[in-house]
Amino acid sequence: MITTKSFNSRLFANLHTNTPLCKGVGSILTALLLSLSASAQSVNGTSYYLPKAVARFTVKVEKSQYTPGKFAQFARLYLKKNVEQESKTIYRLIGIEMMPIAVADTAKHFTLNLDKKRSIFKVSRANNGQLLAINAEAKPAETITPIFTPAPKPKPINPKDLMSEDILNAGSNAKMAELTAREIYDIRDSRNQLSRGEADFMPQDGAQLRMMLANLDRQEQGLAQLFEGRVEKDTTWTTIDYTPTAEGQEVLFRLSKHLGLVDNDDLAGVPYYINVKDNHTVAAPDPAPENKKEDKNDIGLRVSQPSKITITVGNGVQTIGTYEVSAPQFGTVESLSGDLFGKKQSSKIILDPLTGSVKTIEAMPVD
Repeated sequence: MITTKSFNSRLFANLHTNTPLCKGVGSILTALLLSLSASAQSVNGTSYYLPKAVARFTVKVEKSQYTPGKFAQFARLYLKKNVEQESKTIYRLIGIEMMPIAVADTAKHFTLNLDKKRSIFKVSRANNGQLLAINAEAKPAETITPIFTPAPKPKPINPKDLMSEDILNAGSNAKMAELTAREIYDIRDSRNQLSRGEADFMPQDGAQLRMMLANLDRQEQGLAQLFEGRVEKDTTWTTIDYTPTAEGQEVLFRLSKHLGLVDNDDLAGVPYYINVKDNHTVAAPDPAPENKKEDKNDIGLRVSQPSKITITVGNGVQTIGTYEVSAPQFGTVESLSGDLFGKKQSSKIILDPLTGSVKTIEAMPVD
């Protein structure tokens, strides 16, 4: 507990004096009224919350859809390839990212007492009631949601545009497949002749050669689709918020190879676990004495001392990501004395919006 006079004397000795925030009683009253009207007030003061940390994960999953070709059943016969005969969809995890965010901790709800003995002119809070600053302006932590921008997809090749008249006029799929396979082998022969410099009509320069080879590759790819099928890939980003409350391991999400992300209790998906470890960077608070006297300088001002935790995500075989987070819910709550806000000299205090700990504190003369 930060309430002793010795603490306050050391604190004031290290503060930097700034110019007065308000001049004149009228300015002080105006600032006070504005701060009071900007947030909900209780009879004795301003209610507020301290934050808790939430790990916001962005799970990136690739979806691959396979469609068999028209001549898939003839791929083994004419191209010596074993291909899938049925459509299928496959999902796989391609990445995961984490960013910490802060939300109001309803278990840490306090009331800041405002009276004439204390020079508190402004209380800055977030929309969710989280305390941000005393006698200063402050903004909540900016939450940046990753935005997925898909890469432009190339225009698909229509195999019919590459078929010769003989192929299109064939009387059966088997005959069409045979003629298409011959066309593919002819394209390969033409490419080999160009590469060896044995073609009847050789390009004039390297640029023209590359263009001709690229055109042959495109023709072969388009016709080969009729045997090998086509694969279309898409990527989805899913946001998962996880609030760590204790050390241990539990399922963060499940991913099915054929269904994608599924519910955490759906055994069709492979579980990806989140493991939370408290690094105990903050000492445990001393037990409160039995007959503790009431502290007259306790004005209900509380701040967090967060502890660092390590978060690990994996599937039991492979670790996908490891992250370190400052989590107020694993730390302690400390009291700041009302002596910081005297009649002759007050203080500006700005809290870290992610943790609720003291970020900056400066002395502020009072006129």
